[in-house]
Amino acid sequence: QVQLVESGGGLVQAGGSLRLSCAASRTIFSINAIGWYRHASGKQRELVAVTTRGGKINYGDSVKGRFAISRDNAKNTVYLQMNSLKPDDTAVYYCNAKGRIGAASYDDWGQGTQVTVSS
Repeated sequence: QVQLVESGGGLVQAGGSLRLSCAASRTIFSINAIGWYRHASGKQRELVAVTTRGGKINYGDSVKGRFAISRDNAKNTVYLQMNSLKPDDTAVYYCNAKGRIGAASYDDWGQGTQVTVSS
């Protein structure tokens, strides 16, 4: 199990940028997949960006070319740089980590951070 704490959300105008941070309670080097999902009001939760222990990165189609995920293993922190923000990016952004500890698997979520993009 891993505890995740997100930060960096807020209110920004369309075209602006924000950087989200997700601090993990254990070394992210050991986590199989860690990344970001978002949930907008009236919509289903969707993938934003995920990075795997093997170095693979996946982005949701709606954020490709605008968002970038990165990780600082020394700080056990994953970042989401969001550029060229649009009102449609307004959502609660959640950090998620999936992995195994021994024989037990985990799929843990942070508390979420609100991102609001005004037009």
